[in-house]
Amino acid sequence: MKMKHYFSPEDIKAFEPENKIGLLATQNEQGLPHLTLITTMQANGPTELVWGQFTEGVSKKNIISNPKTGFLIMTLDKCLWRGKAIWKQSKTEGEEYVRFNKLPMWRYNSYFGLHTIHYMNLVETTEKASLPVAGIVLSALLTKISKSNAKTKKDGRIFNAWTEAFFNKLDTLKFLAYVSEDGFPIIIPLLQCQASDSHRLVFHPGVYTDELNSINKGTDVAVFGLSLAMEDVSVRGKFTGFKRHQTIKLGIIELNWVYNSMPPIPGQIYPPVEVNAVEDFG
Repeated sequence: MKMKHYFSPEDIKAFEPENKIGLLATQNEQGLPHLTLITTMQANGPTELVWGQFTEGVSKKNIISNPKTGFLIMTLDKCLWRGKAIWKQSKTEGEEYVRFNKLPMWRYNSYFGLHTIHYMNLVETTEKASLPVAGIVLSALLTKISKSNAKTKKDGRIFNAWTEAFFNKLDTLKFLAYVSEDGFPIIIPLLQCQASDSHRLVFHPGVYTDELNSINKGTDVAVFGLSLAMEDVSVRGKFTGFKRHQTIKLGIIELNWVYNSMPPIPGQIYPPVEVNAVEDFG
């Protein structure tokens, strides 16, 4: 995969539309990966990325403790860029703050605007690449016909019924992230990924094969699911390697964490978080 250390004028222009997918991969204080949707992500010149914040989520805390990030931008014509960047600062005023809040999506929003702009230094990025749609469709079908043989048969649920069905829709977009040896999160498109049951995600490695095969068994991974209706869920688990089911090779992710990243209140779903009543308002 060819990498470069700058955005071309064509790249910068492609990132400008609001209607695109922007993903930011961060890591928490324990070094575990996390994926967040950042549609405002843009290039601010050939070596800088900027994006706007309007909710308080996990990723914003993560970049303070560990500024190494991974990013993915995918345009409506299914072209994408992936890379690494280092968060350097945030501002609540300035040229970019004014420019972002004049965009139609935020200028006419009655409930909230962008209150903080984040700046990241580009480390490296891929060249523009097309999403391999034909290969994804084939891998998704192979995953679908073999996933029932990869059920865990465990009691209880990690995914609720809605989330399990959400990951099993063939039009749900899915992406995987893990932390590489150099400390930067890496994002890999994983649209063929599906739930074998409420405890496990599985996928056929028919596309991005070399990258998926390079993930070590036992690696902590995050998977982000996104629908065309802008519903999204972020999950995390252990990659336990590849195993054949009905002669079909499947990668397996054992789930241990589920996070609702949708506004207005992002929060952890699994393991359940105890809710304590507020007794002291002083």
